[in-house]
Amino acid sequence: MKKLEYSELPESMKNEFTLRHWKMLRARRGALAAKRVFDVAASAVMLLVLSPLFLLLAAAVKLDSPGPVFYRQTRVGRYGRDFKIYKFRTMVQNADRVGPALTMGNDPRITRVGRILRKCRMDEFSQLFNVLNGSMSLVGPRPEVRRYVEAYKPEYMPTLLLRPGVTAPASIAFKDEDKILKSGGDPDKIYIERILPPKMELNLRYMQHISVLKDIEVMFRTVAAVL
Repeated sequence: MKKLEYSELPESMKNEFTLRHWKMLRARRGALAAKRVFDVAASAVMLLVLSPLFLLLAAAVKLDSPGPVFYRQTRVGRYGRDFKIYKFRTMVQNADRVGPALTMGNDPRITRVGRILRKCRMDEFSQLFNVLNGSMSLVGPRPEVRRYVEAYKPEYMPTLLLRPGVTAPASIAFKDEDKILKSGGDPDKIYIERILPPKMELNLRYMQHISVLKDIEVMFRTVAAVL
């Protein structure tokens, strides 16, 4: 996906905050190019090394409950464009049709294998395919569903200038966000009002310090947070 000029961005993204960050990223073209090279090389190596584990996870998901191995969901990516995100399926088949989009730890739709995969974040491993095809990055703002993007304040729009990430500083900070969602009330409202704002602050802060070394640091912190 080629980098868009500011004039080519969707009208919903254009504002003074986006313009400021667009200029900042333009000045850091070298860092962004290095980040993409690292994404491709690292995801290819990880897919190769983890391929035996992928086969084991696929077999476990398939044997545990009826349905496909992978779960695909439409998320909003770079420049506000929709893309399909891949995850190892951790819930019963058609779970998105019989319950809310947000999933909490005690959700009865989560399968036995799914609970283990979610706890270790192994359901996210398949997003390495998204990284390889260019729809995602190893590190970057986590992609949201369309209805949450529609709730973005103008100052959040710059985060859509980047490829979304498999992990992010915000993901580490809110690794137990389901505990907040279970505090009572409407989960969607809680997410938009209490979780999304601090996540966006962390995403915007990450944008100001983009580098391969920063991404490696975030990846190691992610592993440490899971362990």
